[in-house]
Amino acid sequence: MKSRESLIRLKRFRVEEKRRQLAQIETMIAEFERMATDLDNQIAAEQERSGIRDVTHFAYPTFAKAAATRRDNLMASADELKEQLASANAEFAEASEELDKIEALAERGAADRATDPDHPPRAANAR
Repeated sequence: MKSRESLIRLKRFRVEEKRRQLAQIETMIAEFERMATDLDNQIAAEQERSGIRDVTHFAYPTFAKAAATRRDNLMASADELKEQLASANAEFAEASEELDKIEALAERGAADRATDPDHPPRAANAR
């Protein structure tokens, strides 16, 4: 019984670990997207200030070019994180499924022991 209880604790820990990982990835994606939006606003303000919107123009603001590059890098990172999120979701679903199976086996085993007259109930502190 102890090994089954240990297995259940391990599976619960893995499910919680996957849940934390999902939350962390989702937070990072949201933060990257927020930063990219801020950069878009800064680029628009710089273009408005300079009056030049053509990126190929020789006098296009250097800050706007740098901000656009940073924004593009952030969006690429967010896209990569979205791929990681998809695989983390699959891992979470798999870990949850494994936990559900182990818990169902434990419940079925407990029910079998409760109805089996050949196995008297164990003492609470027996090992």
